[in-house]
Amino acid sequence: MESDAGTNRTTLTEFILLGLVQSENLQPLVFVLFLLAYLVTVGGNLSILAAILMEPKLHTPMYFFLGNLSVLDVGCITVTVPPMLGRLLSHRRTISYEACLTQLFFFHLLAGMDCFLLTAMAYDRFLAICRPLTYSTRMSKEVQRTLVAVSGICALSNALMHTISLSMLNFCGANEVNHFYCDLPQLFPLSCSRTQSNELVLFVAGFIMAGTFPVLIIVSYIHVAAAVLRIRSVEGRKKAFSTCGSHLTVVCIFYGTGIFNYMRLSSVEASDKDKGVGVFNTVINPMLNPLIYSLRNPDVQGALWRILVRKRPLT
Repeated sequence: MESDAGTNRTTLTEFILLGLVQSENLQPLVFVLFLLAYLVTVGGNLSILAAILMEPKLHTPMYFFLGNLSVLDVGCITVTVPPMLGRLLSHRRTISYEACLTQLFFFHLLAGMDCFLLTAMAYDRFLAICRPLTYSTRMSKEVQRTLVAVSGICALSNALMHTISLSMLNFCGANEVNHFYCDLPQLFPLSCSRTQSNELVLFVAGFIMAGTFPVLIIVSYIHVAAAVLRIRSVEGRKKAFSTCGSHLTVVCIFYGTGIFNYMRLSSVEASDKDKGVGVFNTVINPMLNPLIYSLRNPDVQGALWRILVRKRPLT
């Protein structure tokens, strides 16, 4: 965070986001694909949220967390994709310094809360399967709200830390960002200041979030797997593995892309691979989540079907 010039003044007022493709001939195709992906993602996540709200059968802790995850997915893709679509339409690739910091803040806020929430969902599955007799008291509505609130506070602290530390850097040279949205690994090389402290903070935060929480999730599911294998009913084992399998699939995709993007040496330059990871983080993950949870979950499928055919929900 130290400045070579001994000042915190930022001389650049805007950045140029190079986007996914340089060829103008491919930009209409990119626009259509990402617009469709955005509509599918928002429609899918809002459909799951509507099913959870309208179906009494889904008023359980697991679906409470899933509903919050759907809201976060809609927010995450909305922070990045619509601005990119707007730049493709206007043929202007610039973004103001303030807008860039704002986008970075909300992206890390939503993605960070996603990280904490996935851990809370693993804890919920552990209690439901391994501690069924005390599940209702250990995962009461107050506990559910507390877990979501703590997730939000931790994510807010993480996002503020990165945004404030980035705002203390000087940007006075090149302003071309080799990405389609503002993110830390792509902005650090453009700074005139020393960024070692910022990169260390990012690495440590990434290590904690991509090291501690996946370990907690893995430990939870080791206990879950052992408990499920003791279930005599084949149908019971199948339902438990289906529910947990959906969550583990989302966890692997989310943390896999996050580790690649944020836990690397500062000497590794930004490349087109980062754009592919960015597409996974901002588009593929939010779009796959409703498909994974609905296709592998008969309760959600049934609730969505009843909403579509406008039948009374079954209690």
